[in-house]
Amino acid sequence: MFVSRSESHQHNKKRKSRRMKRLVIINLSMLVIIGALVIIYFFMNTDGTKKQPDASGTVKQQDNGDAPSGNGANPTKEDDSSKKDADKGEDGSSNPSNKGNENIPDKGTDKGSDNGPNNGPTDNNGTGTNTGTDTENGNNTNNGGNPSVEGESKVTLSFVGDILLAASVDSLMKKNGYEYPYAKALPFLTKPDLMAANLETPITERGVPATNKSFVFKGSPKSLPALKEAGFDIVNLANNHTLDQGVEGLLDTVDYLNKVSMPNIGAGHDDAEAFKPVILEAKGISVAYIGLTRVVPVGSWKAEKDRAGVAETYDATRALKAIREAKQQADLVIVMVHWGIERSDNPNAVQKQLAHAYIDAGADLIVGSHPHVLQGFERYKGKWISYSLGNFIFNMTATDKTKDTGVLDAVCTAKGDCSLQFHPMRAVNSQPNPIEGDQAVQLLKRISSISIQSTLDKNGFIKAKE
Repeated sequence: MFVSRSESHQHNKKRKSRRMKRLVIINLSMLVIIGALVIIYFFMNTDGTKKQPDASGTVKQQDNGDAPSGNGANPTKEDDSSKKDADKGEDGSSNPSNKGNENIPDKGTDKGSDNGPNNGPTDNNGTGTNTGTDTENGNNTNNGGNPSVEGESKVTLSFVGDILLAASVDSLMKKNGYEYPYAKALPFLTKPDLMAANLETPITERGVPATNKSFVFKGSPKSLPALKEAGFDIVNLANNHTLDQGVEGLLDTVDYLNKVSMPNIGAGHDDAEAFKPVILEAKGISVAYIGLTRVVPVGSWKAEKDRAGVAETYDATRALKAIREAKQQADLVIVMVHWGIERSDNPNAVQKQLAHAYIDAGADLIVGSHPHVLQGFERYKGKWISYSLGNFIFNMTATDKTKDTGVLDAVCTAKGDCSLQFHPMRAVNSQPNPIEGDQAVQLLKRISSISIQSTLDKNGFIKAKE
C-alpha cells in the first residue's frame, strides 16, 4: 500500500510524541521514587543523632545529648562515678621493710602502761563556754569544718582518743543523761563521714573482775545507744581494759555493740577475728580499720587460735600480715593502736619503730591512744602518724594535761593522700569542750613543740616541716 510522504511524516511525529510522553512519565516516576527514598532516608537518619566525619572521612555517630542515660549517652561528658573509680589508683601493695618486723620481746606492758587514771580531785570549775567559731582571716576553724585535698574524691575520717563509759563517767551519765559526755563536741562528731574512737570499757552486766590491776572498769549497755547517736561509726577494743571483766565481759561487749550496729575491731573469739579488719565505705572510698595493742596486762589476754582476746602487737608479725592483706581489700588502711607510756608527751622508740613498719606494710594513717595525754604528729613516707590523741571522755585526774583533748580530722583520697586538722578541746567534768582564742593557740603550739618534723598552725592544720 502506498503511503504519501506527508502521511509518513505525520505518523513519525505522532510516534515521537508518544515516545517523549513515555520518557517524561518514566522520568517523573523515577524522580518521585528517588524523592521518596530521600525522604525515607532523611527521616531514618534524623532520629536525634547527627553524623560527623572524623579525620579520616569516616562518618561516626555523635550523641546530641538526648539519648537515654546508661546507653552510651554523653560520651564527651565526664561521668562523676567513672572519675571516682579512676581516682582510686593502684592497689597500694608494697614490700614492707624488715624494720619493726622482728619479734619484740613480750614484757607484758610498757613502763607505766597500766597505772590507770589518777583519780585525783575532780575539776568542778564550771562547764566552760565556746561559740564554736573563729573567723579570723575568714577561716572558720572551730565549727566542725574539715580540711580539703583538692582535685579528687575524698572522704573525711575523724578520730578521738580514749572513751571511758564507766566509773565516774557512768555516774555523770546517770545523773545528766547518757548523751551528756558528747553534748559540747557534737558538731565535730556528727559531721565526718566516718568517726572512730578507742573504747576503754568492757560493756557487760556480768563477768569476773580482773585481778592484780589498779583499775578495773565495767560499763552499762545503756550507754551504747548514745555513743552511736553521737556520731561514732566504729570503735577499737584492742586495749588494756577490754578484758577487765574476763572473756565473758569481752564477748558481751562485742554482742552489745553488734546490737546497736556499732562495728568494732581489735578483739574477738580468736586471733583471726581479733586481727580481721572492718571495712567501711563512704563517698565511694573503702576504708579498712585494724585495731592493735601493745599494752596487755597478762599474756592470757592475747587472742590466739583457740582463745578469745585482743590483737597484740608485741610481735609485729601478725599485725603486718593483717595490714598487707587489708591493703588488697580496701582503698585506705587505718591502724588504731594502743601503745606507749602513760602521761609521756613523747612517743618512745618502740612506738616509732612500729608506726614506720605499719606504713611500710601499707597503712595509710596511724592513730594512737593509751598515754592519756596528747602526743605529737609525724609524717613518714607521705603518711601521717598521730602518736596519741589522749583522753576524750574519761575520769578527771589531777594531771592537768589529761584534760587536753580534741578531734582529729583526716581528709583522704582513695590514693591515700591525707590532709589533717586538729580541733582543740578541753575536758570539763568528763565533757570535751571546744576551745578558741589564746587557749587554742597555746595548746596547738604545745602539740607542735612535741611533734616530729611537723607543725600545727593556728587553725589546727598539720603540716610537715620543709
